[in-house]
This record gives sequence, C-alpha cells and structure tokens, in this order.
Amino acid sequence: MIYFTNNAVAPVKARARIALLPGLFLLTSLYSSAGCAELPADNIFSRVEQLAREQLAQQASSAGLLEPLIDVAVVKTTRVIPACPVRVEIEALDSRSPQRMRFVAACPVSGGWRHEMLVRASITARVAVTRLPVTANTPISIADIELARRDVTMVADSMASLDAVAGLSSRRSLRAGEVLREAQLASPMLVKRGAPVNIVARKEQVSVSMDGVAMDAGAQGEVIRVRNTSSGTVIRARIVEAGVVEPAN
Repeated sequence: MIYFTNNAVAPVKARARIALLPGLFLLTSLYSSAGCAELPADNIFSRVEQLAREQLAQQASSAGLLEPLIDVAVVKTTRVIPACPVRVEIEALDSRSPQRMRFVAACPVSGGWRHEMLVRASITARVAVTRLPVTANTPISIADIELARRDVTMVADSMASLDAVAGLSSRRSLRAGEVLREAQLASPMLVKRGAPVNIVARKEQVSVSMDGVAMDAGAQGEVIRVRNTSSGTVIRARIVEAGVVEPAN
C-alpha cells in the first residue's frame, strides 16, 4: 500500500496556484481597462441621438417654431462597433436635412476606428394653416386661418404667427388645412397694370391730387411707373393704398 503525505501534495497545489496567477493578472487588467472604455453600441447610439436632438432643437428655435416636438431615430446596422479605450468622439457631418442627418463616431487613438452614422428625424409644430379655402391674390383675414399641429420636417418656411399672415395674399389658391409658407405669401396687389390711380403729392400742409394710369402692377410700398393723364409725363410713384400713389423721391 502506498501512502501520500501532505508534504507531497502541498508543492503540487502551490505550483497550480502559481500557474494561475499570470492568467488571473491578465484577466484583471482587461477588466480594469474595459471599465474606461466606451460601450460599443448603446452608449454611442444614445450620444448620437442626443446630439441630433440638440441640433434640431436649435434649428427649431431659430425658425421660431411654436411648441416643436422632435422625434429622432439612429439607423442601426449589423456592423459591430468595437470598444474604445478612451471616450469616443461624436461629430456632425451634415445636419441640414432632418430626414438624413449624418454623424461620425471616432475612436481617437492610434489604430482606432471611424464609423459614419445616419439619423432620421421628424418635427411637428403648431403653425398657421388655412381654416377655409383661400383664393389666389386675395388678402387673407384672421378668420381664414388658425394654428394647428402639422409635420414641418420638410417645410423650412412655415409661419407661427397669425398676425404676420393676416393681410397678405397667397400666390396660388389654397385648400382648407394647408400649411402657410412664407415663400408663397406676398402683399396683395393694390394696383393693377392699366388701372386708373390717384396721384397725391404732399408738401408740408399742401396736398395736390391728379389723375394717372398705372403702367405696372404692385403691392403696398412698391414703386411703379405711373403716367400723368393730363401731361402724359411718366413718373415713378410709390403705392400708398388701393388706387392711390405718391411720387417717389
């Protein structure tokens, strides 16, 4: 019968413990460095989403949007984003179009990586819309319009003030419920080409009136050519109101 003593076994156990130490040290080091690394997916995506949301909020504020609501989605792919030993840098490449915003995430170390990311967003806000159908080139009244929430993602020139719209006219006919856009609105035409006008010249307390004919169409404040009916002289005159002009200095 063979007997094994504790003295014979002890060195074996000691050697086993010593053999495990290098691996244990390596594993501990990996965990320590991983604690400083950027998470490879969710944290980077959330940072890109936050940056996109902040930029869109600034754009909405600059555009004067009323009560804007912003929805942001980072387009995720199956591409694996590795960890980075330092904080990943996030930069906007192109944020002009909310539906296609481009960002880049980069690991700023030697041998690091760089990935472009796509963000799609939408914006709704309370804007001026037509309450009733509006005829082209007809002054819009307060009764014709109202504030309503609409998707303005692709509408860069919506208007949030009813007072700013009232009195203007649309260059085209509008259906009820359409968003009013600044580019399609203008001051109504107060003088038509060939229409008779009243030329009023004022100097201090003296006012002189004479008949004329408009040679151009125009809105309030615009300068047009007007022919004096009596003398046939053509002058430049500023439109004061419907059918009334004054000589332009």
